[in-house]
Amino acid sequence: MFNTRLRSLRMKYKYTQQNMADMLQISLNAYQKYEQAERSPSLDSLVKLADIFNVPTDFLLCRDEFLKSLGVSVDEYQ
Repeated sequence: MFNTRLRSLRMKYKYTQQNMADMLQISLNAYQKYEQAERSPSLDSLVKLADIFNVPTDFLLCRDEFLKSLGVSVDEYQ
């Protein structure tokens, strides 16, 4: 799911939730709701998240089968 993948990437990069909220220019509460699966990011925020972690948006959206169909290894982003 998006929320677990987001949390996993944040932990990998050693960012706090506050760091993420600041980079996205949203409130801490709004960011926490992304990780709690209570809210989805806007398209702009989704693109910013992909840029922050240097991953395709499809990876964040857990579209692993689609990426594999394009010959992209999903393992390289985890």
